[in-house]
Parts: sequence; structure tokens; C-alpha cells
Amino acid sequence: MIQNERLSGILLHPTSFPSPYGIGDLGKEAYAFVDFLKEAGQRLWQILPLTHTGYGDSPYQSFSAFAGQPLLISPEHLIRMGFLKEEELLDCPMGDPEHIDYGAIIPWKEQILSLACRRFAAKKEKDRELENSFRTFCEEQHFWLSDYALFMACKKVHGGVSWLEWKEEYRRPAREFKEELFRTLSDDIEYYKFLQFIFFREWKELKLYANKNEIKIIGDIPIFVSMDSADVWANQHLFQLDAKGFPTCVAGVPPDYFSATGQLWGNPLYSWDAHRNENFAWWVSRIRTQLSNLDILRIDHFRGFEAYWSIPCGEETAVNGQWIKAPGYELFNAVRNSLGNDLPIIAEDLGIITEQVNALREHFGFPGMKVLQFAFDSVGESDYLPHRYQNPLCVCYTGTHDNDTSLGWYETLSQECKDKVLRYTNNSDKERLSFDFMRLASGSIAACAIFPLQDVLGLGSAGRMNTPGVPSGNWNWRYKKDALLPSLAKELKDMTILYGRY
Repeated sequence: MIQNERLSGILLHPTSFPSPYGIGDLGKEAYAFVDFLKEAGQRLWQILPLTHTGYGDSPYQSFSAFAGQPLLISPEHLIRMGFLKEEELLDCPMGDPEHIDYGAIIPWKEQILSLACRRFAAKKEKDRELENSFRTFCEEQHFWLSDYALFMACKKVHGGVSWLEWKEEYRRPAREFKEELFRTLSDDIEYYKFLQFIFFREWKELKLYANKNEIKIIGDIPIFVSMDSADVWANQHLFQLDAKGFPTCVAGVPPDYFSATGQLWGNPLYSWDAHRNENFAWWVSRIRTQLSNLDILRIDHFRGFEAYWSIPCGEETAVNGQWIKAPGYELFNAVRNSLGNDLPIIAEDLGIITEQVNALREHFGFPGMKVLQFAFDSVGESDYLPHRYQNPLCVCYTGTHDNDTSLGWYETLSQECKDKVLRYTNNSDKERLSFDFMRLASGSIAACAIFPLQDVLGLGSAGRMNTPGVPSGNWNWRYKKDALLPSLAKELKDMTILYGRY
């Protein structure tokens, strides 16, 4: 885990890589970023969830808690494997190199992935090694892959609408009908299995490269899953749904730092009694699968394992909810029994945190999070100020994917708070604020210090990744190809050595 090390690293999602194909992918720029991390003395790379995103393009709202994001598949790798030709990529809708145009890039990438799949199918008929590799992958991942591929195929039959709008026999398929669907939709099912086979082959190669360069990858999963997902459709008994499959209560958080009316996420809530009856097998499988592809796992909204905010379905805001106890101790004991006691998990413990939540996190030895921006919301004392940290078992962030960049955030502060920031950082030049925040994090007692790449690059609000509560215009930021300068790597490495994180 991270208890006995002082490490630092960068938060960057793979979609943010430069690419000639409209969106960051797992191709050569991903490897170039790993090279930059090594050159800069960084030992950690944190990403957002790698899952297959749904509508809105949020990594926290996916069609599956297990399936990888097909948009991250590298066209260059498909060319090398003989599944695409260079001239077939010339019509890529490039758009703005610093932002992803999902509306244009998704249909284009689906088109080339479909073409690659047809060539893959033809090749594996003649290539026994490829056929065996594909079959082995499908067998090993059967516990989630078959339902995911069938779910996506059924979604295509229904024009992409939520499964709650499907025909009744598809929404709650009987065993015989489900078996029939596997036969009649076999071509589409094979296509979605192909996407996952290629994605995880690419990801494992990239992770191996990172690990060989002594860089650990921190992944991320949301506590809840999307309503329109294979997870809910195939396991309806594990969620709080009515007889027709509609949620009775949904997830969110009460009013907090980010929103005066709370956040109404709309995710279905777990039926914890049903999970308990199955010894939390779905959760054990989920965490086991993630840790097979990552080195460390951050779990978003950890406080929901102690108690979750339950909002009656139909409410327009998250205000009228209530806290309901959750079986966190039972769940993580079950995970420990299956995966071992030393779970490499980081608990996102931001927001309304109680003594009970802290006790749960500390019982299992999970590091919590400290976000420097939160330390300067007022002119008074704050537990997020580095001089208040009492336990090194934590991860200090300058900001997260949900925050504005440090420079952009600073511009929104009151003059009193701005003065406090400048005095605390001994700074007279706000343009250096991002770097000074990185110094604060690096010099703290926290076991790990993480900086969003936007802060490393000293960007303003134009580099923000996500604004909570805003339904569109998020998750599309990318950095320019020439942004990772050797001088920047040297500055980072010097700071890392200075504070004993190298």
C-alpha cells in the first residue's frame, strides 16, 4: 500500500492526452506521459474511472462497472494489428485540439471500431493463437462480460434508449428468452466482446510499462452505478427497484460545498440485504476486477458505506432525503476475506463526514483525502491546512476533477481569502499559485501528494475537467502535444527530491 512511502504524482484521465483522432487514447501519447512522469520523478499516476461512459460522457455514469471505455482504444494500435488502414482514418473529425467533441467523435470511432471488428473476426478464423487468446479472455471475464455485451446489443435494438424504456420481455428477460437473444444478437454481442478484448489488452500493456518504470496507477470507482447499466439490468434484485424495475429511491448528497440544494445524482441505491445474502459477491468481484487492472483504487463517496443519502424518486433536488445506515464493516470484511487484509484502497472522505465514517475508514486502514482548496474557503482554521494534518496516512491534493484549477479557483475567492492564500504560501505572484500549492502538498506529512495536470501546467478555469451539477460541457479537456516540457519535468523533480518524495 502507501503507508511506508512518501510519493507524489499527477491526476490525468487518458481522454485528456493529445491525439490526432479527436480524443486521448492508449496509444503513443499515453506512453509519452509515463515517460514524463518518470523524468519528473513522479511515482503515481491517478486516473478517473476507465469504464464505458453513457450519456453525458461522465466516467462516473457508465453502462457497466466492469467494461472498459472503447473510445480509449488506439487507432494506431489497430493499424499495427492489421485491423485498420491509415487511409481509413483520414476523415477523423479533429475539432479543437484542447477539447473533445463527443458528438462528432463517438459515431466516427464506432464506425472504425466496427470495421476493425469485422477484420478481427476474419483473422481469428485463421490465427489459432488469436482465437485462443480471445476465447480465454471471454471465459475469464464471463461473470460480467456476457451480460454487458447482451445489454449493449439489446440497447442497440431499442435505438439506444434506457433499458427502462425497452419492451417488457427485454427489460426482465426470462431465461429462455435470454438464451434466444444470445443467439439472435450474436454478431453484436461478439462486437462488444471484441471491444473489451482489445481495450484490456491495450490497458494491461500500458500498465505494465508504467510499473516497469516504477509508477503505480491509482484508479477510481464511484460507489454507485448508473441506472442505465448492465449492472442494474442483469442484477435487479441487488438494487432498490419496484416490480417494474424503476428505482424507489435514488442517490445523492445533501447541500454541501458544491451545491446549496445538494446533488441529485439519480443512481439507484443498493438493496444491502440482498448483497448480504450473497456475501457481497458482486462487490467482491467488482473490487477484485479493478485491482487486477490497477495498483491502488480510490473509491468515490466512501461515506456512503457508513450511511447513504436516500432521496425519494421523483424529487427535483436532493434536499428532501435522509441518511440510511449501510453495512460498511460487513462489506469490507467480506472483501478482505476474499482478497486479503492489505487492501490498496483510498477512501474519498470529502463532504459531510462524521466520526462514524472516520472510524470505518480507520478500522480498515484506508487513507483519506485532503484537498488544499478547501483549506482556504474561510479566513479561519481548517483541518485541510497542512499544518493541521495529524496522520500521514492520507493523500493531499491541490484539487480534484470536481474542482476548478487552483488558479481559476483563486480568482473566485473573497479578497480576505485571497490574502490568506498569499500569506500562507508566502506568495506575491498569483501566477505561481499552482506551483506553490504543489509545494504545500509535497511538503506536508501526507503519504502521497497528487496534482491535477492542469495545476502542473498552471492553467486557469479553461482547463477545468468537471463542474458538479452542470449536465453538459464537462470531461472534454485535453492538453497540447508540446505542453510537457523538459524544463517542467526538471522543476517537478527538483521539488520532489527536496521534499523526500523521490
